[in-house]
Order: sequence, then structure tokens, then C-alpha cells
Amino acid sequence: MYTMSCRPVYTNLNVCLGREVNTRRVSRNARVSRSSRPKAVSSEQEVEESSARPVYPFTAIIGQEEMKFAALMNIIDPNIGGIMVMGDRGTGKSTTVRSLTDLLPYIEIVKDDAFMSSPTDPNLMSPDVLAAYRAKEPLETAFVPINMVDLPLGATEDRVCGTIDIEKALTEGTKAFEPGLLAKANRGILYVDEVNLLDDHLVDVLLDSAASGWNTVEREGISICHPARFILIGSGNPEEGELRPQLLDRFGMHAQIKTVKLPEERVKVVEERTSFDTDPKKFRATYKAKQDEVIDQVTRARALLPEVEVPMDIRLKISQVCAELDVDGLRGDLVTTRASRAAAAFRGSKIVTDEDVYSVISLCLRHRLRKDPMATIDEGSRVTEVFSSVFGYDIE
Repeated sequence: MYTMSCRPVYTNLNVCLGREVNTRRVSRNARVSRSSRPKAVSSEQEVEESSARPVYPFTAIIGQEEMKFAALMNIIDPNIGGIMVMGDRGTGKSTTVRSLTDLLPYIEIVKDDAFMSSPTDPNLMSPDVLAAYRAKEPLETAFVPINMVDLPLGATEDRVCGTIDIEKALTEGTKAFEPGLLAKANRGILYVDEVNLLDDHLVDVLLDSAASGWNTVEREGISICHPARFILIGSGNPEEGELRPQLLDRFGMHAQIKTVKLPEERVKVVEERTSFDTDPKKFRATYKAKQDEVIDQVTRARALLPEVEVPMDIRLKISQVCAELDVDGLRGDLVTTRASRAAAAFRGSKIVTDEDVYSVISLCLRHRLRKDPMATIDEGSRVTEVFSSVFGYDIE
């Protein structure tokens, strides 16, 4: 038997990514070399150049360790499936999510393509780009940071899915498709604030796209199907209502946020926020070194991830935990395994250990245990108890 005093949280959070755009032409069979990646620039320069609104630094956020850790795991491995963040109002959930823009890596896209198409992967190409790819036509590409798209509660289905381009229909007399938010979010992050208040018809659209990775539009004589693979991040206040079980299960991880209770921490939060509002540029400069450390660590983890292996005995124990918790389906097994690999890569290891599993398993499974629609989501105690039994730990 082993003794584990608390959940290991990897606190040395840090990324060093380039932010300048680099364009070039590639043929169908051309390979993307690592040396073609844009050189790194500071996160402060990036925000000044790309946004009129400064972003609160990720490393300046006090507390919320669960949410920050889950977010980093999803950046390292987008296949984890996103995060659902539930917590009290005024706890900085939206601020934390938007702070991730500094940490997002660059991806290569086909230049001027509204669908963020990949120049090398046919499964991530819009219909026009795919036709050009199959015809072996050269594609001009660009390196851009991953998109973070906000889906407002008042958005219409046409704005989310896309619809007919009225301007072209009136001026040119032709039918053309105007891409929506799902096209813009392809290969990026789709953020829904107050997701538990989202209209049911939009929830259905998100469910279809999240499940298949594709968005199909059939309207006004237009038929189009384009890739819509995104990391879904939602936040909400449980007092305003619970999520539909179908949507809740689509989120890979579930983080719970609570209000800071210690007076010292509350005062520090107020002082930090006041300093940021007074002079955002100066405030961001004070956290530049920490931001670069996080960026560098996440960059190394993303590069190491393909080499990370999960021993068979740990795979069996993960599945045993899911079975004993009576988790429906196999999504819990998949997500826990992927998140464990990301946690190991974040540590710089190529082998997943029990500690890696322990650090993510509650985040991956707690929201999959609810059988009664009126019940609340467990804080993780049941998952921890079963984990300690299966893995042979005493949790103090």
C-alpha cells in the first residue's frame, strides 16, 4: 500500500510560441518542416498587435488550480474533449478562459480560408480546399494562432451554422455560403459562457458537431458539409440550472470553481485586478517571465505527447475504476487515458504513472456519475475512493 496525501498539481505552468504570421506555398505532397515555424515573440507584443483589449495574464490568476490544470491538459491534447467549468458568479471563470489566448500554439492553415483548413490533412479541409488539394494545385498557407470563438447566448442558428450569403445573392445573383461560428472555430476553441442557459436548438447543433466533427448545412438550395473540430469550453453557475446530460457528457473534463475564502487571497485578487485595469501593459510586463515559462513547458509537452505510453496495467486499472463507478459508455476510459498522457507529457515523462492518473481522474469522471437528473455533481470523493481501492492507495 502507498500513501498519497493530496492530488499532485503541477504548478510550474509555462509556453514559448511565435506570433508573427509566416506565409508560403506548398504542394499536395509537401511536408511542413519544424524550421518553418514562426519565431517566438513575447506575449505582450502579440496582444498589442492582435487585440485592442489586453488579456489578463494566465499566471496572474490566483487559485482555480483545477480549471487551470484542465485547460493546460486540453491545450496539450485537444482530443481530450474540452472543459466544463461550473462555479459561483464573479469567480473569474470567463477571465481564466480568455487568458488562454496567450498560451495557444500556432497552426498552419490555408491562407484566406474561412474554415481554417489544414493544407495537409483532407479531413480538416473545406470543400473548395479539398478540391484544390485533390487536383494537386499549390496552396498558399499561413501560420496563425489557434482561434478562440465566443458563442453568445443570443446567437441564431444561422449565425452558428452558416447560411446563404445575401450580399452575393443580391449583387451577383449567385448562391453562395456564408460560414458561421462553427467554421471559424474549426481546429480551435469554442467558448460558451453561461452554457447552461443556452437555447435547446443551439445545444442540438453543438451536440451534432461535437459528436461528428462536421457541420452539415441544408438550406435555401445550398448543401455544404465542412469540418468543425473544436475544443468545447463552457462555463456556468449551477444556481442558474444544470446542463442537459447529453451535452454534459460531451465535455472531456469538469472543473469546479469556488469563491476564495481567505481574506489575504481576496485582497490580493482585488489589488491585482485594480493594477491590471489601471495599466494593463505594465501589469502584463510583470508576468512576462512566468508566462514565457508556461508557454515553453506546454510547447515541450505538445512535442513530447506522441511518445508518451500508458502501461497496460494502468490502462486496465483505469477501465476498472470506470466499471466500478458504473460510468455509462467508454468515453470516460478514453478521456482519462488521454488526459493521463497529457499530464505525463507536462511533467516531461514518456511513461504514465499512477500519480498522472490521480491528477486527472476526478476531472474526467465526476460529471459522468450522475444518474438522477435532480442530483448534484459529485465533487470527486467517490472517484477518489474507487481510485484508492483499485490502485492500492490510502488517500489521507
